[in-house]
Amino acid sequence: MEGFLQGDHRGLLPGPGSETNDARAYVPGDDVRKMDWAVTARTRTPHVRDTIADRELEVWALLDVTPSMNWGTEGVTKRDLGIAAIATIGFLGQQMGDRFGGLIMRPETMVRIPARSGRMALYSLLSRMLSEPIVRDRTEGPYSLAKGIDQLARTQRRRGLRVIVSDFLSPGDTELDPDVPPEWERALRRLAVRNQVICVEVVDRREVELPDVGDILIRDPESDFARYVNTSDAAARARFNAASAAQRERIRVALRRAGAGHIQLRTDRDWVQDIARFVLTYRRVAASLHQPPQGVSK
Repeated sequence: MEGFLQGDHRGLLPGPGSETNDARAYVPGDDVRKMDWAVTARTRTPHVRDTIADRELEVWALLDVTPSMNWGTEGVTKRDLGIAAIATIGFLGQQMGDRFGGLIMRPETMVRIPARSGRMALYSLLSRMLSEPIVRDRTEGPYSLAKGIDQLARTQRRRGLRVIVSDFLSPGDTELDPDVPPEWERALRRLAVRNQVICVEVVDRREVELPDVGDILIRDPESDFARYVNTSDAAARARFNAASAAQRERIRVALRRAGAGHIQLRTDRDWVQDIARFVLTYRRVAASLHQPPQGVSK
């Protein structure tokens, strides 16, 4: 991973900070509070001015450990894959001295791990996440992903990097229309106004591709829904796969609307390559966005 991602924060995190960066053309979704009115007036084209990420950030990660995250058919659960992603981002950040803290979201409670710097502190955080007891199916409580994101926003007021690891599935939400926002989108939008946000969506292969294995019981671990399905029926498999694809597309659209970076990790793929590809692409996009337009100086 380090061989893929050599460099400093300026390439990876062109976001919250205190040092002014170049002006660039406004694109839909930009924070209007960052408008550069002088450049806008001079060029007659709307421009915004970003800030360069601070050299030392306080990074916070929210780990969703609700029952649906216990699923995994490829030798690893979604929950464990999510912790691996947090570890990767944490090790990249600790090279620059970042403080790293975490929140573990269960349905009934939220566990806070204070932010500290250094490799041993990161090891301690990851150990705490790995040792968190498994949440039993149909466990109820007051915490939803929306409330977890709100809690993440309140944990540290200083701007920084926020990482959310979840499958972004909400109990009882069967909506497939991408124009209908999920219940967590508004909270994510608020968080992304003040922070750089990376959302790690974890997916298992059998959530998107129904195998041909005869009659099986499909059960939602977070509700009372259960149904037998004949997976040898090609039409049934096609309906399931189409609905799953629409569900994932709705999540993708919502994350983009909220202004968050989006990594999808699957239990049947090389997740290290997926994270590396995301970071390298993110750097290239950031570099192109931060090029000043012709005739405009910093």
